[in-house]
Amino acid sequence: MFSRILIANRGEIAIRIIRAARELGVESVAIYSEADANSMHVKLADRAICVGPPAATESYLNIPRIIAAAEIANVDAIHPGYGFLAENSHFAEVCRSCNIEFIGPPVDAMETLGNKVKCKQLAVKNKVPTSPGSKGKIEDEEAALKVAREIGYPVMIKASAGGGGRGMRVANNDISLRAGLKAAQAEAQAAFGDGSVYVEKFIDRARHVEVQVLGDSHGNVVHLWERDCTMQRRKQKLIEEAPCPVLTRDAADKLCKSAARLVAAAGYYSAATVEFLMDSKNDMYLMEVNTRVQVEHPVTEMITGVDIVKEQIRIAAGEKLSFTQKDIKIKGHAIEARINAEDPDRNFAPCAGPIDELYLPGGLGVRVDTHVYAGYRVPPNYDSMIAKLIVHADDRNTAISRLSRSLAEFKVGPIATTVGLHSRLMKNGNFRKSDIDINFVERLLGL
Repeated sequence: MFSRILIANRGEIAIRIIRAARELGVESVAIYSEADANSMHVKLADRAICVGPPAATESYLNIPRIIAAAEIANVDAIHPGYGFLAENSHFAEVCRSCNIEFIGPPVDAMETLGNKVKCKQLAVKNKVPTSPGSKGKIEDEEAALKVAREIGYPVMIKASAGGGGRGMRVANNDISLRAGLKAAQAEAQAAFGDGSVYVEKFIDRARHVEVQVLGDSHGNVVHLWERDCTMQRRKQKLIEEAPCPVLTRDAADKLCKSAARLVAAAGYYSAATVEFLMDSKNDMYLMEVNTRVQVEHPVTEMITGVDIVKEQIRIAAGEKLSFTQKDIKIKGHAIEARINAEDPDRNFAPCAGPIDELYLPGGLGVRVDTHVYAGYRVPPNYDSMIAKLIVHADDRNTAISRLSRSLAEFKVGPIATTVGLHSRLMKNGNFRKSDIDINFVERLLGL
């Protein structure tokens, strides 16, 4: 096991990693920007090192400064969390070339699964359900038109690299395909430094279902069942739950086994999430693989009892998984609400500023992952998520009631947050019946 690790991240995920490391007897070193000098992860780590000014490019994305901090602190490994450099294969390569273990997958596997075209090709070989579409990246407009006409409109143009909804466009005809292709390529190039795209069938009124997978460097791969992440706004998840409320256990078993098969075929170890879209007939289509821990990993932890971050650290240290597939059982239902410092009444405008009042909910089956506290000032430089509220109960209806009660107790001010929106969503009849799709929230709010 490692003696000391550096956490190349901030906010609640940095605290989550600090806690996991401490329970394993591992010291933690936090990095922080000047804007985060008073953040809780700085206070909780065994040591903290400032790596630059507020701009992420000068701090949390600055590889030389992060490596310098790691060498100064004499760490054994670096955990990237999610976002920032978490899926940057170059960063993983630099870490290992400096004899610092990267707490994540091998570079080859990260690049294969992180590239949607290569990932889809591997999925086809391993009988993982995929959407009809181009076999590789689209080279030009005529190739895109040929594929679209063969599979039929509407189609989705998608960036080969990256995620988060960037580099994606829906085309309903030849005209919109031509326009969307150029826009998607430009956006992908700007966001990921890779303008390549591919085309596949657009799944209308889709649900978003994903599978949590863990693998070790000894060839063991297991899945931790599935999550439903359908409640989204502009392709950003708002509410996640596990297990998926509309999948039968037989269908879930088949899906989860296919996800584990894909990860194993890539020679992958560490945590991965295999994401699918589900159509109105409950047929599944591979969307992408995230080669990191996910924001919503707590709902899986709640229903399986597996500490995913601890397992990541153990795996990176060369240990075998501490369980087998037959050990993984689903217990109850869990739901997570992402609490963002945003104002839903002002088109979700970010709301940086001081937090003077903070009251966090508690009670049986309630977990809050956060880095904020009364007296903390939310900086304007980073993602607006300030907390994750997770509940667990014996069944979905009880979990919804528990989350509703917890949201009513959640007090934060004077900044605006999405707490009220989540309370409204918990009361929505369609959500309660799980009669939703990935565009449901936007239709509900008239966005």
